[in-house]
Amino acid sequence: MYVFDHIGITTTVPQPNEDWVEQSRVWVTNPRNHPEHIEFLRYAEGTTVPEIVRNNPHIAYRVDAIEPHIEGQEILIEPFVVGDFLKVVFIRKYGTVFEYMQYLKEGWFGN
Repeated sequence: MYVFDHIGITTTVPQPNEDWVEQSRVWVTNPRNHPEHIEFLRYAEGTTVPEIVRNNPHIAYRVDAIEPHIEGQEILIEPFVVGDFLKVVFIRKYGTVFEYMQYLKEGWFGN
């Protein structure tokens, strides 16, 4: 199952209602609050996010399980859990950055 979730775009301008993700040292907005489902990402100094992800937009899909979608793919950011509700991974496929999101329970962005 692939369900479109959002497009992620890097910005250097603080956005209203940003949330802090400590694991990757990035401020993010909730794409549910944007009419075109855009998530803005503003990276802090010392971020662990690779340059290819920081410097390119990404397309995010919700999936039932991450593992079947990453086998044999170029992994840019290994799977990690945001808070206790969302498992994510970033890969490069078709020359584009993709994020796959597996919700573990209701949480920050809602299901």
